[in-house]
Amino acid sequence: MRKFFALLFFCLTAVASEHPGTEEFVQRAVSEYGLPAADVRALLDEAEYKQSIIDAISRPAEGKPWHQYRQIFLTDKRIEEGVDFWLENRELIASAAEKFGVDEAIIVAIIGVETFYGRITGSYRTIDALVTLGFYYPQNLSSDRSSFFSSELMHYIQLSGEEGLPASEINGSYAGAMGMGQFMPSSYREYAVDFDGDGSRDLWRSTADVIGSVANYLHRHGWEPGQPVTRRALASSGAAFDKVSKNNFTPGLTVAEWEENGFRSSNDLSPDLKAAVLKLAEENRNTYWLVFKNFYVITRYNRSPRYAMAVYDLSQEIKERMGQL
Repeated sequence: MRKFFALLFFCLTAVASEHPGTEEFVQRAVSEYGLPAADVRALLDEAEYKQSIIDAISRPAEGKPWHQYRQIFLTDKRIEEGVDFWLENRELIASAAEKFGVDEAIIVAIIGVETFYGRITGSYRTIDALVTLGFYYPQNLSSDRSSFFSSELMHYIQLSGEEGLPASEINGSYAGAMGMGQFMPSSYREYAVDFDGDGSRDLWRSTADVIGSVANYLHRHGWEPGQPVTRRALASSGAAFDKVSKNNFTPGLTVAEWEENGFRSSNDLSPDLKAAVLKLAEENRNTYWLVFKNFYVITRYNRSPRYAMAVYDLSQEIKERMGQL
């Protein structure tokens, strides 16, 4: 009888420890993607819920006001190491920029903002991050993104098979982004390229693959060579502040139309060039910026406009420092 109760307790504990939604996820993995049920279930069983991941997603850096957010990335050290990274990989960066038609400095700046040029790629197991956010996404946040992370988990399982990755061992960010360029699993599958030609897409150890993949990502999202990213706008007292973008930075009105609405660019731009207007919170005032298609493209990498502006500012600082060498 004691053995029976001990076995019953073990079985109840095993059931209780299963992540909520596991069976539904496994069934979908089998029926929609043809994945082996036993393998998927075994991987999910290895995953651990992490409260620290929930805490991190609840207070992202992108929630900081611009003047604080900017200080994280626009440091002398990050600028100097950006110069070093560019010089060390000059031929690779030039080759990727030429092939994909993107800006060299933006490639460097994205890698600099994402992982400090590969120094900080994340310490969370990717399987823990995606299971925690896919199955336990906090309900107190403004939007429920559990379906997004559940989808990324499915992509991750497929990616691990396609690329021969040890799915239970890979580390990344608290949100499940991986490698030097911090690609989410779906982005890895869709946009990563084998730029060094060795037969695999390695975003951890192959700097060539990282540079090529970042360049391809920008290209595939519509980067326009030679076109601006953003320009400062001077707002009149009667400007149409209700038209300032909050979430969607797809260019809508032309530069001329924005000027009619009270936002005049401090730079000479084609009046027919389409733009959106962004407001940034400085320490003692707000500033306004015309943002163009290339700014929008950077927000496809990370949807925060503060992220996109940090990438642009870092790219300009690195370019200026490169010109001083």
